[in-house]
Amino acid sequence: MKPFAILALAITALTLTACEENLGKGRQLNVVSGHIVMGATPDRPAVGYFRVEGGPQPVELVAVTADLAQRVEMHESVKENGVVTMKPLLRAAVPAKGELVFKQGGKHLMIWNINGAAVRAGKLPMAFVFTNNNNERILFDMVIKPAEGAAAAGGEMDHGAMDHGAMAKGTEKAAASDAAKK
Repeated sequence: MKPFAILALAITALTLTACEENLGKGRQLNVVSGHIVMGATPDRPAVGYFRVEGGPQPVELVAVTADLAQRVEMHESVKENGVVTMKPLLRAAVPAKGELVFKQGGKHLMIWNINGAAVRAGKLPMAFVFTNNNNERILFDMVIKPAEGAAAAGGEMDHGAMDHGAMAKGTEKAAASDAAKK
C-alpha cells in the first residue's frame, strides 16, 4: 500500500509543478474571436476574420484549414499605385504577448464551398496552424454570418424553417375560394 501512496504523491507533485510553470508563462497563444461572412452568391467565396492573442514567444500562423470547406487561403489586401489588390499570404506573424488580427480591408481568409451542414449549423470548425511546438494546431469554431446586406435587402430568408405544407394548403384554399366566386 505504501508504494502506491508514494507514487500518487510523486505524480501529484509533478502535476502541480507543471501547472505552476504554465501559470508563470502568462498568456498563452489562443484564437479568441472570429467569424465568417458568406459570399453574396453561392459561387462566391466566403471571407473569414479573426483575432489571435500571442503567447510568451513570437510565432507565425502558417495555415488555416477546415474539413468542411473545399479550400481555405490566407490573403491580404494591399494598395499599390492607388489600386487595392489581393495577394496570397503564406504566413502571418503573431508577436509575443501581442495580437494578430485578420479584418476587413487587411489580412483575411478566403473560404470556398463551405459544406451546407456547417452553414445550417451556423459555424465552421477550423484549425489554425502555427510554427511553434511542431506546428501547434488550435481548433476554433468560426460563426457563419449571411452575406453583408443580404438580411437588410430580404435576400436571406430561412426557407427551411417555413411550413411549406401549410403554404400549399393555403394556396389550395385560395384557389377553391376563387373558383367558388366564379
